[in-house]
Amino acid sequence: METKEILKKVRKIEIKTRRLSDHIFSGEYHSSFKGRGMTFSEVRQYQFGDDIRSIDWNVTARYNEPFVKVFEEERELTMMLLVDVSASEYFGTTDQFKRDIITEISATLAFSAIQNNDKVGLMLFSDEIELFIPPKKGKSHVLRIIRELIEFQPKSKKTDIAHALRYLSQVMKKKAIVFLLSDFMDKGYDNPLKIAAKKHDITGIRVFDQYETELPKLGMVPMFDVELEEVVLVNTNSSAVRKSYKANYLEQVDYFENTFSKSGAGTISSRVDESYVKKLLGYFKRRN
Repeated sequence: METKEILKKVRKIEIKTRRLSDHIFSGEYHSSFKGRGMTFSEVRQYQFGDDIRSIDWNVTARYNEPFVKVFEEERELTMMLLVDVSASEYFGTTDQFKRDIITEISATLAFSAIQNNDKVGLMLFSDEIELFIPPKKGKSHVLRIIRELIEFQPKSKKTDIAHALRYLSQVMKKKAIVFLLSDFMDKGYDNPLKIAAKKHDITGIRVFDQYETELPKLGMVPMFDVELEEVVLVNTNSSAVRKSYKANYLEQVDYFENTFSKSGAGTISSRVDESYVKKLLGYFKRRN
């Protein structure tokens, strides 16, 4: 892709997603995640109406009158976007690939974060860490993130969510708001997720295509597995084949939802042809 074309795509995504974040998401995002961290500010004399649970008993005993601890919200938050760039993200039966939607969602979240003066970082992963951009503030930083999401070409076609989560735990020492965006066609990440979720506020955003949920009747169809790089002939008229296909899909969805739920992490699932705007807004409102 030429530089001119990339810049045009970045600008197009910026206009669309910035409008969403400015008018819809920034307030919801802030109210959803504010107050996750509270820092001690000072002690002051007890006033009528103060919560008795905030009384500092040591200072109260010293001065023989009640004093309360005052905490203030940590205004500056850090958002990390963990984005799956494996080959399966290039699947799509509508006018957009899964990766296109993941890019738009990531951009919307990033602009929502900088509206609140928060830092944003990016990790692109396959079965290895393809790119890591440390969290920073500012519009130019977010535009760089969008550019990478559009033009980055991964070395590997496979997926390893567990590896990405382990890397997150290694590099992010302070608590972060983490959005993990993938189709979650992977397993074995329950333990790394549990560890990461103890420190970070994690949400898994699953983006999927309608034909991944159920196989249509199309006769004998050659199918190419982009991650395994193999072509196989599939009889889509076979009810057993379609049943097995659907069962495999439902098993992956079940693993994703149960694993995140057990770890205390949130989940959003959005089909490529659905409104991710409604899904994100609904999720933020439920958290408030």
